[in-house]
Amino acid sequence: MQFKHPEILYFLFLLVIPILVHLFQLRRFKTEYFTNVRFLKELSIQTRKSSKIKKWLLLATRLLLLACLIIAFAQPFFKAKDSTNAGNEMIIILDNSFSMQAKGSRGELLKRSVQELLEDTPANQRFSLVTNTETFWDTDIKSIQKDLQNLQYSATPFQLDFLLTKIETKKHNTPKDIFIITDAVNAQSKSIEKLDENSPIYYWIPKAENKNNASIDAVSITGQSETFYEIKVDVKGFGDLENDIPMSVYNGKNLVAKTVAKLEDNKKSVQFNLPKKDFHGHVSIEDNSLNYDNTYYFSISKPEKSNVIVIGESLKNNFLSRIYTSDEFNFASTELNGLDYNAIEKQDAIVLNEIKDIPQALTTTLKAFYEKGGNVVLIPSAESTSQNLNTFLGNFGGIQFGALQNQEKQITKIAFNHPLYQTVFEKKTDNFQYPKVTTSFSVKGNASPVLSYADQSFFLGSVTNKIGNLYVFSAPINKTNSNFQNSPLIVPTFFNMAQSNQKTGISAFTIGDNQNLILDALLSKDEVVTIANENSDFIPMQQILNNKIKLAFGDYPELSGNFSVMKNKEVLKNISFNHPRTESDLGLINDNIFDNYTSVTSVEAVFNDIHSSRTGNEVWNYFILATLLFLVLELLIQKFVK
Repeated sequence: MQFKHPEILYFLFLLVIPILVHLFQLRRFKTEYFTNVRFLKELSIQTRKSSKIKKWLLLATRLLLLACLIIAFAQPFFKAKDSTNAGNEMIIILDNSFSMQAKGSRGELLKRSVQELLEDTPANQRFSLVTNTETFWDTDIKSIQKDLQNLQYSATPFQLDFLLTKIETKKHNTPKDIFIITDAVNAQSKSIEKLDENSPIYYWIPKAENKNNASIDAVSITGQSETFYEIKVDVKGFGDLENDIPMSVYNGKNLVAKTVAKLEDNKKSVQFNLPKKDFHGHVSIEDNSLNYDNTYYFSISKPEKSNVIVIGESLKNNFLSRIYTSDEFNFASTELNGLDYNAIEKQDAIVLNEIKDIPQALTTTLKAFYEKGGNVVLIPSAESTSQNLNTFLGNFGGIQFGALQNQEKQITKIAFNHPLYQTVFEKKTDNFQYPKVTTSFSVKGNASPVLSYADQSFFLGSVTNKIGNLYVFSAPINKTNSNFQNSPLIVPTFFNMAQSNQKTGISAFTIGDNQNLILDALLSKDEVVTIANENSDFIPMQQILNNKIKLAFGDYPELSGNFSVMKNKEVLKNISFNHPRTESDLGLINDNIFDNYTSVTSVEAVFNDIHSSRTGNEVWNYFILATLLFLVLELLIQKFVK
């Protein structure tokens, strides 16, 4: 037991006063003589015995009364069991990722958590609150009430280690109580390494009642005719999904297609035919789980002709003129000595068709062209030296040519998942007529194989910087050296290599992937473009590239939807943004990483535990009661004890 005012205990010396009063009686008895003394002697002895008992009882009662009163003023208490952390600062970490949209017994997990914070956090409690996207330092619950009620779901996944680093940066070497509220979906074990095991750590994992969920993962064009696009919608399921899922396609606000999908093995690809015109809308599904992944926004612009130049001998270029037809391409064929270097930057694809020596000036120009989003195709000549080819390739990546080999090779493997062939094949096949080459260069490096020989080396490989592509053949493909020109593969291969992703296909970007968009646009030095829709707008990072502009989106926009690229009031292109589907699998709960810390089931439980473990047990009130009890006892002794 400890005392808040131990100096008052010195008054216990006052207990000597009642002892002195009772030991030294000031009254003297006067002797009187009577004739019959015997009876009086007995009465005197009895009276004196009774009086002594009463005096000792009163002495004890008064001593205890005075002692209890003095001790009560000294305010005794028992020390709290966790008094060392009494000065800790409260830090609340709240997960507001999309998985917290899941519904528990009392509604959506995030909204329930916010409601409990508002109801059960003491009004005088100071704390800091950190979410995936927001921070509130040194505040109280009333000050951030509206902010919590308006807290939005975030596409940013819950990264505890990142949030702990942010807290430590702001509150360096500050003793802390940490309270973590998360559903633990996709929680990583390494994320708790930054937790200080010497600090009190509480965690609450609100549980979702329904862990089944369906998500639209991607939308792509699988084919097209003169009047229609064939659209494929990939749907993925998590958990046990037995019911059919309604699916609708909207162009703007207009419903253009509707169907019902039955997920088999928790995945399904649904086909739609859309009119071949500008599309700016979304596809959506309905399920009784997460909402953020039920809608996928995408835009399709009317195809523009791609600009292609083939550099090489005219006779060798003829087969490409039959692929790059005038209805879909602006095609030009030129020999090296007649090349207009100024025309290169206006192209979408450049094909180097068996040029013996690639000059340095062309290498430098094509490197800049590639960095601005252009596609470069290299078909080597048998007369080229590996040194000249490697000097050219050294500007693009790690591909290196070796010596020319006079050995026949068959092309036996197709990379069906390569972006070049994503819309070409309906299904994988191994039964096709293998093209072959008579001579080829040995190659090594980190190119992504598109077509490969039987020995696993590539016949056609690719390198990308995410906006431009380099395609490299390892052998000449003229009819003398190869029968590849007679293969059915040649048309889709060269057709797709010349297509610009910015001019054709679906415009759908993933928020946070830091993707780029290159547009044909002439801007003055002070002009900027904006990305806008009816609800919000932002200015992306932009770089002027002569007659083009390169846009980088970073982590914007904050919300998914259909947007337009605007130059003043002119729409340059319609594009769409979607959140990454990182939170869709509600079964990936990793709650055992918190096993070494204190689990609670509510906000109230945390504050109650902290209060009870850090509040001293004051007992001065019991001594006041004892004082009153002894006072009453003295009165009773005075009245009833003779």
